[in-house]
Amino acid sequence: MILMYIGEVLNELKLGNGTSLLIFANIVSSLPSSIGQTVEQSKTDGNGAFTLAVFFGAFLLSTLGVVYVQEAERKIPMQYSTKFNSQGAGLSKSSYLPFKVNSAGVMPIIFSSSLMALPATLARFTDNGAVTSVAKFIYPGGAGYIPVNVALICFFNYFYTFLQLDPKDVAEQLKRQGASIPGVRPGKNTREYITRVLERLSLLGSLFLGFLALTPGGVEKLTGLQTFRGFAGTSLLILVGVATDCARKVKSELVMQKYSTSIEDFYKK
Repeated sequence: MILMYIGEVLNELKLGNGTSLLIFANIVSSLPSSIGQTVEQSKTDGNGAFTLAVFFGAFLLSTLGVVYVQEAERKIPMQYSTKFNSQGAGLSKSSYLPFKVNSAGVMPIIFSSSLMALPATLARFTDNGAVTSVAKFIYPGGAGYIPVNVALICFFNYFYTFLQLDPKDVAEQLKRQGASIPGVRPGKNTREYITRVLERLSLLGSLFLGFLALTPGGVEKLTGLQTFRGFAGTSLLILVGVATDCARKVKSELVMQKYSTSIEDFYKK
């Protein structure tokens, strides 16, 4: 209840989503201790400098990749027709409809990891051999961990993308607003076009999330360090998403404050 109250206070300050900011602070607060543990582990290895370089290089590249993909958009050109004179002549205004490459965010990884942890949880409370075999098969390091994890991430990313953006609803809204995609008829053709675009974007987003989820394991095997998982995959997506959202909210508030000040100065004059 205290954390919920603090989150609501942060919301009122218009710094972004309060709950997300608390999660962000929790992840960042453990970063110094994780770096210290990583440095201590690397000292036991003869190639400590190379191991640290690979570790932090992978962390930096993963962060840059997350920023790039999270901010990437597929901009579909749009045309809006409005009447502006008594003769009925129309004026076409150009704009675009943005679709995020990774519109599902971190949710597919969360859903996938939760489902994959379910057999191991059930195996602790039962002596069923089949459940134990499945748990070992999809446990990290097992034969089915990578293919099952990637398949679940792809499925949930596809499902969540179309759950957020229903092509039929988007096409109907565009039709009601008098908007159209150049070269595509409103209605059914627009719905099919948006469906194809979202399918391709969900494929790219799935490949990105799958690569991001598998990166920690590859780096751990290469370097022998066991502290990378806490700051890859889900954590990096949360850090980047919250940071960009907070920066966007602060910029918008500064613009609104400047706009309000200019209006007050105008009326004073």
